[in-house]
Amino acid sequence: MVFSSLEFLLLYLTVTLLLYFIVPFKARNIVLLAVSLIFYGWGEPIYMFLMVFTIIVDYIFGLLVENNLKKQNKKSAKLCLILAVVINLAILGFFKYYDFFVTNLRLIPGLSGLPLLGLELPIGISFYTFQALSYVIDVYRLDTRAQHNIAAFGAYVTLYPQLIAGPIVRYKDVDDQLTEREHSIPLFAEGTRTFIAGMCKKVLFANTAGQLWEYFRDIPADERTVVGAWIGMICYSFQIYFDFSGYSDMAIGLGKMIGFRFLENFNYPYISKSITEFWRRWHISLGTWFREYVYIPLGGNRCSKLINIRNIFVVWFLTGFWHGASWNYILWGLYYFALLMIEKLFLLKLLERAPVVVSRIYTLFFVLFGWLLFVFEDLSAGMVYLGSMFGVGVVGFANGLDVYNLVRNLVFFAILVLASTPLPKKLYYRLTEKYAAARGIAAVGSIAATLVCIAYLVDSSYNPFLYFRF
Repeated sequence: MVFSSLEFLLLYLTVTLLLYFIVPFKARNIVLLAVSLIFYGWGEPIYMFLMVFTIIVDYIFGLLVENNLKKQNKKSAKLCLILAVVINLAILGFFKYYDFFVTNLRLIPGLSGLPLLGLELPIGISFYTFQALSYVIDVYRLDTRAQHNIAAFGAYVTLYPQLIAGPIVRYKDVDDQLTEREHSIPLFAEGTRTFIAGMCKKVLFANTAGQLWEYFRDIPADERTVVGAWIGMICYSFQIYFDFSGYSDMAIGLGKMIGFRFLENFNYPYISKSITEFWRRWHISLGTWFREYVYIPLGGNRCSKLINIRNIFVVWFLTGFWHGASWNYILWGLYYFALLMIEKLFLLKLLERAPVVVSRIYTLFFVLFGWLLFVFEDLSAGMVYLGSMFGVGVVGFANGLDVYNLVRNLVFFAILVLASTPLPKKLYYRLTEKYAAARGIAAVGSIAATLVCIAYLVDSSYNPFLYFRF
């Protein structure tokens, strides 16, 4: 189940909110745990047992780590931490990477008989594994206390608003909210507005851009044009941004409805003036997780230049590999490692002195090619598409269909560009803070936007979620 589905909007969410607010506060974590497990098991009930196993394992290891630290037995505490990390990563590795490793090992003579399992990837396993790991690590670092209430801990791991696609919530960021959190009409209303805004980004912007991308991608290579290939990649860039940021906004909005305040996950990355800035604005929770739990423990930048380069390499190799068990994701991670190193060594200083328009065009240009690496798991198909963008094997520079699609979607593209900037949000807050009428119009607009999204979902069968499989 995804947030942008009729069963979630019209059934699950309504029942969940009723149950949550009917019961006393002390029972709300139990309700959250139950409804989150139902949410997770909606499509794959068998993997509910894997989720429960993860909860029990990390709950026990959190207590063991805390108890050993209280007894000044740091060696045993560290052993418990290592065991928790190994168990969590072993589960993630088995389900997500087993077939990838076996496929590559089978290329070695004598190992061709190794079996492929063809396992379905448990939904959101990369996200909830990282969350569970952050808990045990934070307890070991004394950044937070161990959670003694298993229902509260289970609610944290399974919390349905951000369970399958983040943002990745570190335990120390919500520790206090698990036992005491604000519930108010203004916060609920704010969460509702954030959810609706995210739903519009996902349903109206991402889905429409995705359909255009699939149209241009599916054109046979020898029938493509240069302009068509570029339009296609630009559409995919909009799709993945509005798809993922929209879903994150919906998660943040749902969290506010039930009293949780999650950190922002996107901060208008397409207005960045460097790749370094882009990655401070894109998927912020993932970048924060790798910085806190990989980069800094490796030594961060408080080391020699060579070791620092190694640390950055490890982070970006793991970032790519985290996204999927395929070579294109690894290359995607290493692509950004190379760009970031070039900026770190000399380019960033030049970009800071360059005109803003130059630095933004530079950033968008290389981000666009990063998405090309990301979207094509078949690297040969990706290279063919790259060739099409530069006139290799195409029928021409442009044709009548390209002009037709550009003209027909000109207003839509303008809306996508505008929505990728902070201008609409700034305008909304400026008007609603100053004029009562604007608040009324905004409320009516939110209702209308919800009805439009529902109508779209009723009418269209195209509703993918790109990060669903990560």
